[in-house]
Amino acid sequence: MSEAVSARIGFLGSNVSSSPHLKKFQAFIPKDIEMTFAGLGLQGASMYDFEGKIDSLVRNTIELADKYKWDGVIFPGAPREVLNPGLFSRLSSSLSIPAVTALRSSIAALRTFSVKRVLLMTPFDEPLNKLIRDFLAEAGIEAVSASSTFRHPTEARKLTSSDVESMTKKALAANQGVDAVYFQGAVLDPVEILEKMETELGMPIVASNPAMLWFILSKLGLRYQIRGYGKLLSSWPAMPAN
Repeated sequence: MSEAVSARIGFLGSNVSSSPHLKKFQAFIPKDIEMTFAGLGLQGASMYDFEGKIDSLVRNTIELADKYKWDGVIFPGAPREVLNPGLFSRLSSSLSIPAVTALRSSIAALRTFSVKRVLLMTPFDEPLNKLIRDFLAEAGIEAVSASSTFRHPTEARKLTSSDVESMTKKALAANQGVDAVYFQGAVLDPVEILEKMETELGMPIVASNPAMLWFILSKLGLRYQIRGYGKLLSSWPAMPAN
């Protein structure tokens, strides 16, 4: 007998993908959650190709949410949000269901851990990192970035978990006094070692995919205890008041 479905969620990437980081994401989705991975059809050669596409992004999201009868929408991709100011407000006002973005989910997660200063780890170049740091600053969270950046996010796919761990520890050594580590951009994927690093480093680590799952399910009034993927999913804290 199949398990009853508690919620149907849409995950709207730039295009439909079977990349390894999405397969890792599927591993910690609760069995009673039906997740549909759908593409918005706006993939470009560069992350900057998303700039000024807010009308298309919102329109396509509305159409897909109606088609699949979703209960909530996950809208990943920090570059899409910082390059289209007002995107979240447009999505929220246009949809009749809850929507979460990578940045707002991660900010909510950081607030549950009372984080004031965070190390930002991304697969992006410095101009995009600065936009993300500025976005975090508006939310009252100071962010510092690793000195080394990527020319294109696909470069991060070549890294092993050990590479990601070493890169993080090196960046922490160069940026003292942070309360947490924040991974934005799932191709720089810490999920398999997230819990290990939290234990060794003695601080919370927020990654965008787990944060988005926690935030959208919390908005729908659902609560889980998902072990093996870090403190956020295992403790499942209540959403912050604001």
